[in-house]
Amino acid sequence: MNNNKLQTSTLTLYKVLHRKKTQLLVTFPYDYTIKNKLKHDLGYLWSVNHRGWYVLFSEDAIEVLKKHLGTSVNFILDKSLETSIAQKSIKKNRTISEEHKKIIRSYIKYLKGKRYSESTVKTYFTFIADFFEYLNDKPACEFSNRDIELFIEDVFVPKNMSISSQRQLISALKLFKAFYPNCKIEALTLQRPRKSKILPTVLSKEEIIDLLRYTKNLKHRAILAIIYSAGLRIGELLALELKNIDFDRRQIAVKNGKGRKDRNVVLAETIIPLLQNYLSTYNPKIYFAEGQKPNMKYSSESIRGFLKRSVKAANIKKRVTPHTLRHSYATHLLENGIDLRYIQELLGHSKPETTMIYTHVSKKDLLQIKSPLDISVKSIIENNTEKKLTKAFSNNY
Repeated sequence: MNNNKLQTSTLTLYKVLHRKKTQLLVTFPYDYTIKNKLKHDLGYLWSVNHRGWYVLFSEDAIEVLKKHLGTSVNFILDKSLETSIAQKSIKKNRTISEEHKKIIRSYIKYLKGKRYSESTVKTYFTFIADFFEYLNDKPACEFSNRDIELFIEDVFVPKNMSISSQRQLISALKLFKAFYPNCKIEALTLQRPRKSKILPTVLSKEEIIDLLRYTKNLKHRAILAIIYSAGLRIGELLALELKNIDFDRRQIAVKNGKGRKDRNVVLAETIIPLLQNYLSTYNPKIYFAEGQKPNMKYSSESIRGFLKRSVKAANIKKRVTPHTLRHSYATHLLENGIDLRYIQELLGHSKPETTMIYTHVSKKDLLQIKSPLDISVKSIIENNTEKKLTKAFSNNY
């Protein structure tokens, strides 16, 4: 009965903006079987406003849907799938004077001249622009440390901005002082708040295997496997070119990583058949992971989307991101007895202090430590056993 329903069902696919994100929306006449497949197998959610089921839009979300439901289902692809949706929440209209805009533009030019990364320039621009807007009526030459304190109290704290964001703000302002020395900001007295000592989330080795096992799509499994097995950042995976994967030497050359550094990492022997199967099936041309358009990089949103579905399918309760796989890689290396100096090099860390955090997460030494409760219980059991043996020995004589 359900099979007949499935064969005659027609699904219409749309691209919509929902909850400030671009989503793939699926609508169809009520069908219990399809509803269950979308909800329980693929992690779709119901939208009351759009009257349909949705999931985060990605290049291959449609492909996954078609493969899961089978070719017997009719699909209608709406024209919205071919258009890009402008997310209104991303752009912020600030009220800044023309004079201040000129200073901000020159500051951005200064940062680019210092060869800061695109990501850093964008982050610093956002903080400085917000700061200028907050002090819009005040000349830049009058900016002071007290203005920074008030900005943090009135803007950062109410928005519940993180400690790391506040540290980035102070870094942006210190550079602004170097660029614009006429202001009254005293860079030497600007202090960054202490870093939060939050330990990274780490998956167990068993959870990693489960995650890969429950990732059914070949391309998705290959991406997750190479991120974990080589400890790659998501940006490094997206920029990874096929020419930088050496199967013979079992090495991956990571080019222009964080801090504009190159490094070589180990290509795990166990995933080589998986990678070769993926490459022969999908036949990417330039990048290891390519989108629907030829020679174009895959998107980070796509990876986060299918990773979320795989985590749910594997019944993993932890919050998992692509960077969690990198944390897990480093922790498992440490637990396997690899020296911290080698782990630092494999991860591409500039400072050994960054790598040291994994010593707090590793179970290798922690498992050797006995809880006082275990010791107490064991002592009581041993004492009781000894008394019973003494009593039994005495009774025999």
